[in-house]
Order: sequence, then C-alpha cells, then structure tokens
Amino acid sequence: MFLGHYAVALAAKRAAPATSLGTLFFASVFIDLLWPMLLLAGVERARVDASIGGLAPLVFEHYPVSHSLLMVGVWALLLGGGWYAAMRDRRGALVVAALVLSHWLLDALAHRPDLLLLPGGDTRVGLGLWNAPLASAVAELGLFAGGVLLYARATRGRRRWPLWALCALLLAIFAGDLVGPPPPSITAVAWAGLAQWLLVAAGWWVDRPVAAGAMAAQPTH
Repeated sequence: MFLGHYAVALAAKRAAPATSLGTLFFASVFIDLLWPMLLLAGVERARVDASIGGLAPLVFEHYPVSHSLLMVGVWALLLGGGWYAAMRDRRGALVVAALVLSHWLLDALAHRPDLLLLPGGDTRVGLGLWNAPLASAVAELGLFAGGVLLYARATRGRRRWPLWALCALLLAIFAGDLVGPPPPSITAVAWAGLAQWLLVAAGWWVDRPVAAGAMAAQPTH
C-alpha cells in the first residue's frame, strides 16, 4: 500500500482544514517512516523474496514495534497527543491519531498475513490484496482519486499547480513500483522508505501558500 496512505491524508484535509497537508502525510505514513529506521538498526527484520509473486516481494519477518496493532495504537495516541499539546487543536489531534491508525487498517487489506495484533503474539492478519496486482492497483488508484477530489473541494480557490505536481510525483512513484524490478536488497528498501520524508516535505510545500495567506489575513499586534 502506497498511494492509499497518501489518499487518506489528502481526504483528511476536509476534516482538519487548519492542519497542513505535510502533517497529514506525516501521520498517515508515520509507521513506514519508523520501520526503515528500526530495520537499519537491526531491531526489526525483513527480506526481499522475488519468488513470492504479486506486488511487494517482501517477507516481513519481525516488525512488532512499528506494525503491530497495539503499538500502532500507542503511536496514534502519542502523535495525536503531541499535536494537541503543541497546537491546542482538538480536531487536528483526532485526525492525526486517526491517520496513524488508518495506516495499519490499509496495510491489513494489502499485506499477506504478517501483521501482528500484539507484540510477541502469534496472531497475524492480512487479506493479501498484494497477491492480486490488478485489483490492488485499481483499489489504490480509486482511493487516490477520491482523496484528491476531497482535498480539492476542501481547498477551493487556491492555486492548483502545486497539487497537480504532487499528484504527478506520487503517480510516477506508484507506476515505478508496479512495473519496476524487485528491489536489490532490503537495505535499499529501507532507504527508499526513508525517502518518504521528501513527500512529507512536499505536502507542506503544497499547503505553504495557504499558510502564508492565512498569516497575512491575521491582525497584527
């Protein structure tokens, strides 16, 4: 799942219009920003296996800190609580927490049964949409189209070219994942995952003219 996470963040702008798209992106992909760091540190484990077919030729051997349901709930509370403490924005905090949780729910649709419910537990879930590449691609593109539409409606009257540029970038990455060769190593996967920080920055950039306009409209003291 790639586009789906960003789609949910785009759609969430309607629920939290005062929250930057960069923050929404950060919340929606937080556990995929955490996972590569834990992977490179040796805390969690995964490997590339091109023989398994379908999308994402990855075997997630051990990732309870970043991707177990219980820990994702903990991360959601921490990020939502942190946002509220910093901004005193209850709606934004709830949306941030919900986006963190949404990541696990979308992963449960896409992943093979490798997502733990509890760290140290044995129950693993995953509906395995990755095993049907066409259905997976259609589902993600549908989510993305819906997310972009909701974002556009929530930001009417604003410049559109930054949004279209961001959409083109996300679609290009998605297409590359679909038709490209398997990753050469799990280390390469980890570094590619960390590159999503650039997409978070791009989300802030897309909303930057909005923030500047809002600040200009505020009375000075």
